[in-house]
Amino acid sequence: MAAETASGYIQHHLQNLTFGKLADGSWGFAHSAAEAKAMGFWAFHVDTLGWSVALGLIFVLLFRLAARKATSGQPGRLQNFVEVLVEFVDGSVKDSFHGRSAVIAPLALTIFAWVFLMNAIDLIPVDWIPQIAAKLTGDHEIPFRAVPTTDPNATLGMAFSVFALIIFYSIKVKGLGGFIGELTLHPFSSKNMAVQILLIPVNFLLEFVTLIAKPISLALRLFGNMYAGELVFILIAVMFGSGLLWLSGLGVALQWAWAVFHILIITLQAFIFMMLTIVYLSMAHEDNH
Repeated sequence: MAAETASGYIQHHLQNLTFGKLADGSWGFAHSAAEAKAMGFWAFHVDTLGWSVALGLIFVLLFRLAARKATSGQPGRLQNFVEVLVEFVDGSVKDSFHGRSAVIAPLALTIFAWVFLMNAIDLIPVDWIPQIAAKLTGDHEIPFRAVPTTDPNATLGMAFSVFALIIFYSIKVKGLGGFIGELTLHPFSSKNMAVQILLIPVNFLLEFVTLIAKPISLALRLFGNMYAGELVFILIAVMFGSGLLWLSGLGVALQWAWAVFHILIITLQAFIFMMLTIVYLSMAHEDNH
């Protein structure tokens, strides 16, 4: 495979199916990375949105089916699986969340299951879903990324949703004055009123950066790990197009080894996103000052 062909293959697989306003003023799909970039802020990654919604519905329908068929007698495989997962998440919440809320445990379960499903799409061979999309649309050059968590728009969207809950519960539990005081009167304090007033800008800068870092780190950690995993799969796939039998054979071995290792990554990243959400919301419920 020529270098430019390999480069084009990689770029094509890393481009989202983007819908937005074209240069002529009409709305449509971008046919190149440059067109997608020119669409600006109000462009939609249709593949990311579509897979996110579809996998969310799969999660809801699967758990609804388990709830409808739940029995106090001998449980089936689906009920066993759901019960183990619910107990695992419930135990994690009890260990890390020190407040009282009927929302946290269902939220943690939703995050873990949804993020895991989105991550798990990465285990499907990188060419299968784009080829299906190309056959369905009749456009063999159409870009299509199937892993929503490799798109920073998706991970930032989830992280800022968690951030909104952090702000909401911080104000609800501590009051608006308590929340503002937490941002301006700590970590440095003084009994002298004049000194305390002088310390307010310093405290606010430190606490505000800490606050903003929560959703940013939450989103970029998940995105970075999943993007790197996807890129490794794509690079291994390039080996199959080399035309060299030994390199293709090596690609098969590497594909299998990385897929086995990646199962740990996708599970761990879903767990980390869930745990950090629980910890951040637990901090928002604390009223120590």
